Amino acid sequence: MFFKTIIQGRLEFGTQKSYDKVLRMFHYRAENYHKSEMIFEAEDIFFEDGFCLNIPRYVAQSSDKHFRNTARLLEYCGQFAITGVVKAWLIDNGKVLHYTKVEPSSDKIAVQSYLKGKSLVKIEGKEDEAIEALNRAIEKYDRHGQAYERRGKVNFIMKKYHDAIRDYTKSIGIDAANPHAWFGRAKVHLVEERFEEAIVDFDQALKTSFALQGLYWKARRLKAKAHIRLGQWEKAAFDLKLFTNKVFKKGDSNIQWKRSAWFDYGIVLLEQEVYDEALKAFEKALEIEEGFDNISEGIRLRYRGIAKQKLGKSGYIKDIKDAAELGDKEAKTLLKTLS
Repeated sequence: MFFKTIIQGRLEFGTQKSYDKVLRMFHYRAENYHKSEMIFEAEDIFFEDGFCLNIPRYVAQSSDKHFRNTARLLEYCGQFAITGVVKAWLIDNGKVLHYTKVEPSSDKIAVQSYLKGKSLVKIEGKEDEAIEALNRAIEKYDRHGQAYERRGKVNFIMKKYHDAIRDYTKSIGIDAANPHAWFGRAKVHLVEERFEEAIVDFDQALKTSFALQGLYWKARRLKAKAHIRLGQWEKAAFDLKLFTNKVFKKGDSNIQWKRSAWFDYGIVLLEQEVYDEALKAFEKALEIEEGFDNISEGIRLRYRGIAKQKLGKSGYIKDIKDAAELGDKEAKTLLKTLS
């Protein structure tokens, strides 16, 4: 039986000696352990120019056995790498049967420094320590694309946007298939209101990631924000329709942005004069009680009222009045014009 298989990533081994050793062991284990029942031949994924194992994007059908054998051998190769990550999914009708993530975990200084820095990025107040650890990883291996990407994220958190752009750009130059670097640089462009550049980078983040990944949907939603700022309503609507229709698994942080996405979608639909769908979007935004956005109930009520008014529906004055009572200043102004 065959299943959809997705594999993407890159592992770098740093030196000719390490590369040659991994290549020899790949051949040996593929033949003696896995009887060549593999998805890849060595020549498909090993590249001496760069001393790396590289799978930019593989999407095809494979058997469970071929997938597991390949995943095991990639995990074996990962222990010799100095940087990189490979991710692999086996999927049956949208359900993930197996997922494998391969990352270096050896005791090499570059590896351990990166892992330390990566963990510190997630801890508020540890930004300087994270930078220090990631600097050490880069000093030991100056092609450490992942360390540059993580350092870019720390610089973004610290609002050092020039430094963040530099690090993300360096990471992209090393591994253009890393969606996190494209996504990170796009966010800097968005904050600094370079919307066209943000859209280009968000598009690259989408092209180098998969709909199975949370980052893919984060890029969709934020790309829509850039389109909105440029008044590109049709393009924004396309991204937001996909995002709002997506059912996220429990624990996915994208769930907390559903309310924001529905509200933005309503704004876009109003601009497109699709008032019935806009009303539905604002109603969805009002139904969701929690979210990471700061869109008040008053603002959401005001816009629902506006959509109702555009459709000639009753109840629009009540929505705007309720919004005004909740402290929405624009609703108070709007009420005066209506009365």
